[in-house]
Amino acid sequence: MIESLKTFLAVARAGNFSEVARQHDVAVSSVTRKIDSLEGELGSRLFHRSPRRITLTDAGEQFLPRARVILGEIAGARQALQQVDAEPQGVLTVTAPTAFGRRHVVPVVAAFLQQHPGVEVDLLLTDQVVDLTDTEVDVAIRIGVLPDSDLQATPLAPVRLVTCASPAYLARAGRPATPLDLLAHDCINVATPPAPSFVWRYEGIQRNQSLPVRGRFRTDDKDGMLQAALAGLGVLHMATWVVSDHLLDGSLVALFPHELSAPPQAGLPSIQALRLPGRGRSAKARMFIKALQASIGDTPWWDVLP
Repeated sequence: MIESLKTFLAVARAGNFSEVARQHDVAVSSVTRKIDSLEGELGSRLFHRSPRRITLTDAGEQFLPRARVILGEIAGARQALQQVDAEPQGVLTVTAPTAFGRRHVVPVVAAFLQQHPGVEVDLLLTDQVVDLTDTEVDVAIRIGVLPDSDLQATPLAPVRLVTCASPAYLARAGRPATPLDLLAHDCINVATPPAPSFVWRYEGIQRNQSLPVRGRFRTDDKDGMLQAALAGLGVLHMATWVVSDHLLDGSLVALFPHELSAPPQAGLPSIQALRLPGRGRSAKARMFIKALQASIGDTPWWDVLP
């Protein structure tokens, strides 16, 4: 039945018996027999079949996530039996957003490789969303509100925003006393319509609606925004995981200290590690996610500010 389940997932993904047969170098009749056998065991038809297209029935749609879970549990159990007291070996593929990956994933990868000499890591840093179901990626670090999916998510940290500026900018333009004063300041903003992580919203200010701040410099690159703030171009509203080192060394100044002590704003995205259950490297993936959790801490180290 395990092979039939794997074939079912492959056909559901490809939408074509012939394509699955080609990918696995078997006859189309072999793929068809496995699907027929599975449908017979379940007592339900899983696919609508026509000469041009194969689509899931309602029963097939309902069975699809369960099939993934079943195969995931089997793979996890098999791997657990194989790797009892065994040192992890082989390649682990990880993807993460570019700025977060450079700052907070690369150091964890370095420590992980030192601890496990038999492991190799392929790290893909990209701000594009990588589909784990269609790639060989084992762990994906995502910052955002996740849609419903079959991916297993491990929370790593909330996103906390802080408003800050360089001492040079404050000496030139003055320090805003309240968030409303930002309307009279140069504010470094995104070039495209703001995502939740860039909205200038403050509890109790303007009925909790976003402030229509303006400025002469805009970019969609987090490091570009940070460098502009350090150069004195304006006020920055950014996640603490980006700016914490600069708040500590004084090259940026937090303008509203309550942002650092108040609970994270509701509705902001969070940082999570995702994996697809059933992958053959799931043991290494779980170990790496635990290493990420340990590095970040129960309270993210970048939120522990004076």
